[in-house]
Amino acid sequence: MKVSSGESWAPSIASGTPASLARAWLWLGVMALIGSGLLAVLLVLSRTPGIQDVFPLKDMFRAALVVHVDLSVAVWFMAFAAVIWSAVGGSGLAWLGWNGFGLAALGTALMTVSPFFPGADPVLNNYIPVLEQPLFFASLWIFGAGVSLAVLRALLTTWPQRFLAEPLRLGAFLGAVAAFLSLAAFFWSWWMVPWVEGAIYYEVLFWGGGHTLQFQHALLMVVAWLWMAAHLSRPSIATARAVSVLFLVAAVPLLVVPAIYLLVPVGSLPHVELFAKLMIWGHPYMAPLVILGALSLWGLRGVPVAPAKSAFVASFVLFAVGGVLGYLIHGVNVVIPAHYHGSTVGVTLAFMGLAYVLLPTLGFGRADSRMAIWQPYVYGAGQLIHVLGLAWSGGYGVQRKVAGADQFLTTLPQKVGMGMMGLGGLIAVIGGLMFVVVCLQAMSRRNGR
Repeated sequence: MKVSSGESWAPSIASGTPASLARAWLWLGVMALIGSGLLAVLLVLSRTPGIQDVFPLKDMFRAALVVHVDLSVAVWFMAFAAVIWSAVGGSGLAWLGWNGFGLAALGTALMTVSPFFPGADPVLNNYIPVLEQPLFFASLWIFGAGVSLAVLRALLTTWPQRFLAEPLRLGAFLGAVAAFLSLAAFFWSWWMVPWVEGAIYYEVLFWGGGHTLQFQHALLMVVAWLWMAAHLSRPSIATARAVSVLFLVAAVPLLVVPAIYLLVPVGSLPHVELFAKLMIWGHPYMAPLVILGALSLWGLRGVPVAPAKSAFVASFVLFAVGGVLGYLIHGVNVVIPAHYHGSTVGVTLAFMGLAYVLLPTLGFGRADSRMAIWQPYVYGAGQLIHVLGLAWSGGYGVQRKVAGADQFLTTLPQKVGMGMMGLGGLIAVIGGLMFVVVCLQAMSRRNGR
């Protein structure tokens, strides 16, 4: 592999515990996407003009939305974060890693079946929507305990031995720091906020930790970008030391998180406003890393087609669109989901591309088929149409978190926008299914590692 200034950018993955744990977490992530994709079909159909009138899915919409979001965001993102932490970490504390994985897998299984048990009342709060049901809450606590063990192990095993000479390992470690602060924020909020009936309780409960978790996703997305570029023999034009400094700069806003919790009462209006401002003023610290990602992407112009290249292109486009839409939000409408769909899908595509890179390294077959090359473009194009449809509709006042007749689609522009949303969503489901098929095909072939 070609490297910059004699330094290897893509971390080597040790056999034994690092590779075995990474394989296990990757399986969990893929299984979560399968469940999420099946629910996504119901979600798209329940909001698509014409279809929503033929199939009365409104009653299924909210419960399906809760589990879909939790599987596709909370479980998939944390599972793949654990893939990265396991891959770049050392071999120590294997018991901690396997216990964490076991608890997370059990929590995911219980979460997936919880809607089929009585009392699954959905609450569509931000970040981690919930079903007000004992089984769902048990699944969330068990999954959270498993992730907590994975994060603890990551903090202890991913610390770079050469602090400024291993930028991707440093980026992974800083992602673990963000995850630790997020989990601490969740627990602190749960401990301090008194119970009140209604969605406001869960909104406050997950507000601070949910905002903090976005820094983990963004940091690990850039790790995936640079890892893919190195795999494609186009490591960053910057030195390892410079990139490490940029990762440290991007993580600076995390210092504000404990300060907010220490100085402002949890759940108060200043607490809510400060975390909203942390997103506005904190994420620009990521700008130098995003620019570096753009330069790395530009350097791939002459590289032959490959799944990782497709994923890098699609990831960057969706993340950039989502970022722009974040500054166009006015009021409570579907511009908000357009923003976070763009941003989170950008992260998802980066993780999909890195999964293709890691499959043979983890002992699976290679993902180099034509389907693997086209999958990121199909998924990304579908999500882009979906996002633009939501953004268009939001400009005409369509509200978020509603379905069927409750959307009040009375004008042609509203119907066109939500029609785009439905079409894009269905294309994205196809793209997501293609990813699962490619992964299952590769993961069914072991290369002996």
